[in-house]
Amino acid sequence: MKISASYWMFEGGLEAEKPIAEAMQEARDLGFDAIELAVAGQGVLTDHTTQAQCEDIVATAQKIGIEIASVASGESWTCSPTANDPEHRAKIIDFTRKALQVTRWLGTDAYLFVPGAVDVFFLPDAEVIAYDVCYERAGEAVKQILPAAEETGVAICIENVWNKFLLSPLEMRDFIDSFNSKMAGVYFDVGNVLLTGYPEQWIRILAERIKRVHVKDFKLSFGTAEGFVDMLEGDVNFEAVKEALGRIGYDGYVTAEVLPFKPGRLKKTADAMKRIFK
Repeated sequence: MKISASYWMFEGGLEAEKPIAEAMQEARDLGFDAIELAVAGQGVLTDHTTQAQCEDIVATAQKIGIEIASVASGESWTCSPTANDPEHRAKIIDFTRKALQVTRWLGTDAYLFVPGAVDVFFLPDAEVIAYDVCYERAGEAVKQILPAAEETGVAICIENVWNKFLLSPLEMRDFIDSFNSKMAGVYFDVGNVLLTGYPEQWIRILAERIKRVHVKDFKLSFGTAEGFVDMLEGDVNFEAVKEALGRIGYDGYVTAEVLPFKPGRLKKTADAMKRIFK
């Protein structure tokens, strides 16, 4: 497996202000094989980034000696595919179609997609969507985006996140299978699932549907978002995770997503990733 770092981990990354070349160089210097870039509505990489600009990023990555593992986006949190406002739903679908093209120009084939939310835990004023309505709207959104995914060859990778939605591996499996497309898959997050399940069980059940993997650690005694801690300081059984990934034949990128930025955290994470996966 190849170890990767999320662009969001770097200082200024969550704000989409960190120069991509600097982030790639820092990641390489720390021993990461790859970096996951992030596309947003504004900042250094957006849905309006041109093919030429993407080609420059790819050329810089090649010069540095680092791969681009995937592309992520958090736009769906604030402009949700399951929002009550149909204009919001149409806007994020248009954004995602464009972001898939940007992803293709960056030379990778996986795009992290948050399909909507029943509830947004870090936005107390966000609307609450009924679970069945969320399920229906999320499915419709993916169906509308899939033609662009199939045209670009970039998979829509639906992540298990704290959105009170797709709460079991069986439901996630069936949701993915309902699209009957190899371009719909899972971006499995090891740490996100620990509060309510076992990562190794999710991995076994989701199997070949897993296109990419996020890793972070979580301390169960907290039970809230405060429980996300540095790698190897929580309760994730990384040996079981690594074994489960091996059993399903996963040999792709494992991307650290340990947030927010703190001085020294990147090196600490890189050391832990090498210890676990190398």
